[in-house]
Amino acid sequence: MSDLPARVDINEEGPREGFQIEPGPIRTEDKIALIDALSGTGVRHIQACSFVSPRLVPGWADAEAVVAGFAPRDGVEYTALWFNARGLERALAFRDRLHVTGSIALAASEAFSLKNLNRDRQGNIEAMRRQTEAHVAAGVPVTRIGVMAAFGCNFAGDIPVERVVETVQDGLAIAAGCGVTIVDLGLADTMGWATPARIERVVGAVRNRWPELRLTLHLHDTRGLGIANAHAGLRMGVARYDTTVGGLGGCPFAAHKGAPGNIATEELVLLCEEMGIATGIDLDAMIEVGHLAERIVGHPLPSAALRGGSLAGFRSRAA
Repeated sequence: MSDLPARVDINEEGPREGFQIEPGPIRTEDKIALIDALSGTGVRHIQACSFVSPRLVPGWADAEAVVAGFAPRDGVEYTALWFNARGLERALAFRDRLHVTGSIALAASEAFSLKNLNRDRQGNIEAMRRQTEAHVAAGVPVTRIGVMAAFGCNFAGDIPVERVVETVQDGLAIAAGCGVTIVDLGLADTMGWATPARIERVVGAVRNRWPELRLTLHLHDTRGLGIANAHAGLRMGVARYDTTVGGLGGCPFAAHKGAPGNIATEELVLLCEEMGIATGIDLDAMIEVGHLAERIVGHPLPSAALRGGSLAGFRSRAA
């Protein structure tokens, strides 16, 4: 347990990740209400929306209206997601409200890259090089590489650790060619193939090669192992995680209809509290926001913590 972080930094992706996959339309005002409620929980990072094609992701056709409508809170960093020059242009229009930074987004599975972005490996490398150049030209810092399908793929099967390392190398080569310095590396279990053993292997290999990079884990709970995988990451000292309130969301291009999305924010906060790790998040407040999210989407969300609640009240009554 000596590698446990003293504090974990949580990036709340519920609005962006959750509303892209819901089958029914979600009202713009409800998206804004969820972002505002999350802002009051103590979370310091909220990914608010996606600037993507409304034809491919109709759930974010109203991205501009949502960003214009939420109430920014001091101490909270609001971000967005995009994959091309048009998306960057849309994000830049809200630089006064969004923390606009660039990321080199790659996939360890070429098959998933074709499904998700309609690009093979080399095509995505070229697209990310052009996008990074566009970010630099616009004065947007690029400090992060994100690797999707880092632990396995529904289309390609198991992903060798060596392929993940090669993908990170691809990203670092793009960064070097564009004159930017990478600080952060995100490893995404996009389709829920990770297990604690896979977490140990992949994180260990990447950390051994690039110990200077700050790691973030983006874990899906597709097969019920999400929080176990987070526990494995915590034991290895990983201190940054992407989560979604209530377990909102999922990937619309993963060929796994109805599978749970990211690990639930409140479940990770509960785990961290029980391990003595600070998050700065009010667990009971986050659970209340989870219930709000359920009312907005109109169906139960997968988080067990929404059913069981926190342990604080039970401890108080027992005492």
